[in-house]
Amino acid sequence: MFDVGLLELAVIALVAVVVLGPDKLPDLARQAAQLLHRARTLAHSARDELRTELGPDYADLQLRDLDPRTIVRKHISEAMADFDREQAANRADTLPEGQVPPYDVEAT
Repeated sequence: MFDVGLLELAVIALVAVVVLGPDKLPDLARQAAQLLHRARTLAHSARDELRTELGPDYADLQLRDLDPRTIVRKHISEAMADFDREQAANRADTLPEGQVPPYDVEAT
């Protein structure tokens, strides 16, 4: 989600030790773990409540389709497909092999 690597975590830990001090760090880590646990519990309870409210329709619900990036990607791909179809329909017909295109002397 955040795409944080090992080096970034080491830098964050080093800055935390320098700024907060080694004596406060265990308490802050414990509080962060509790906050993460509460957030996960809240997310699981919301999912369970949604499953209870929707009943059998929950299996049909595609939560990934509600992601804004997915919605935008879907609409752009549909618009590009429509554009390609319109371009193909508006494209001038090509002449058969060996046929000379019409030539207007007055136009040139």
